[in-house]
Amino acid sequence: MTIDLPSFRNLVVGGGRHLLESTLVPAGLFYLLLTLVSFDSGVIAALCWSAVVIITRLVLRKPIPAVLWLTSGLLVARTALGLATGSAFLYFLQPTLQNFVIASLFLVSAPFNKPLLARLAGDFCSFPDTLSGHPGMRRFFQRVSVLWALVFAVNGSVTLVMLAKATVGNFLMVSTAGSYTLVGLAIAASLWWFRRSLRSHGIVLRMAAHKPALTAV
Repeated sequence: MTIDLPSFRNLVVGGGRHLLESTLVPAGLFYLLLTLVSFDSGVIAALCWSAVVIITRLVLRKPIPAVLWLTSGLLVARTALGLATGSAFLYFLQPTLQNFVIASLFLVSAPFNKPLLARLAGDFCSFPDTLSGHPGMRRFFQRVSVLWALVFAVNGSVTLVMLAKATVGNFLMVSTAGSYTLVGLAIAASLWWFRRSLRSHGIVLRMAAHKPALTAV
């Protein structure tokens, strides 16, 4: 049995779009306005960007990824805390600590038939029903959830150290580069593990440019 998924390039483009919308652009707007205007302006600009993205998707009747809802909800809480205290440290402390929260959620949801990680993965790639319901795929997401829990725990620990020692500019640059390097390596490892896991169940995963389909070999 062979399962066709979108090409690796399409997955990267789709994932990169989600990453820009939910994380990189808000962080860039915050730092730009922080440098040119004030801390409050940067905080508000980041929140406004997320609001515009969600409203635009609603107006155009496009699906809103779960990761965008998650990051936007957390951003609202960060904004309220940042504006109330005027502290950049507390503003960035919350997303740093949320790494540990996400790690815990991955671990807690791992035993379920559809862990949180599987739901988030669906935002980046629409799996055929036959694949998403396969026992081998369920077991894969249960096991890989532990890997991603470790990734977020390590990321949170390193980011917390950087937040305590670095300036805002250095913190944003180093933590962003380090975080996405770690995430990129984890994605590559997960994809390799995914293909290997399916192959052990007699399923071949083929990255193609056309629409995902299930075909018999």
